[in-house]
Amino acid sequence: MTTTHQNQIKDHSPVRFIASCRLPTQWGEFTMYGFEDVRNRQEHIALTVGNIASGEAVLGRIHSECLTGDALFSKRCDCGPQLEAAMKAVQHEGCGVIVYLRQEGRGIGLLNKICAYKLQDEGMDTVEANLALGLPVDARDFSLAKEILDYLGVQSIQLMTNNPQKVATLKALGINVTNRVPLHVGQNPENQQYLHTKMEKMGHFTN
Repeated sequence: MTTTHQNQIKDHSPVRFIASCRLPTQWGEFTMYGFEDVRNRQEHIALTVGNIASGEAVLGRIHSECLTGDALFSKRCDCGPQLEAAMKAVQHEGCGVIVYLRQEGRGIGLLNKICAYKLQDEGMDTVEANLALGLPVDARDFSLAKEILDYLGVQSIQLMTNNPQKVATLKALGINVTNRVPLHVGQNPENQQYLHTKMEKMGHFTN
């Protein structure tokens, strides 16, 4: 099920392809690709299913790492359920891509996220906590996603996200986002304020 790539990463690209392998999961088998940001040695991956280099708009997600949600099953956010739903969706579609970028806590890092969580425990919301720590509300860099998608031969994408700013950012980077696919999962009593803040202060869609 390895994808045939039409493009190769250019010499001046900050991304270096390392290797690919099979990744069997409870939802089906993916091909996993490993990439390295040559500027800081940060590691990123992509998961693919089917022929994503056909020229058709493929179902996909650009997912930023959330150790607490993705691996530790935290209920403070909806990240883990979104990743799981995206993996299920591309398997059900029979063709798709998930780019997994290692930019924890919207780019502020794990330890800073823990500090922000402490302030949230004391009554701040996620935006207020980041600003109180002197950190940006969202420090993510999606430029590497363009390099990875180009390497994989993805020409256009149906993007699974609730974040209109992500759509606009990816389009500005040259990624052809044909449409947005809502991804509303993982709501629970613990993350109601978090989801409300994302809607009210960060413009996330609720449908």
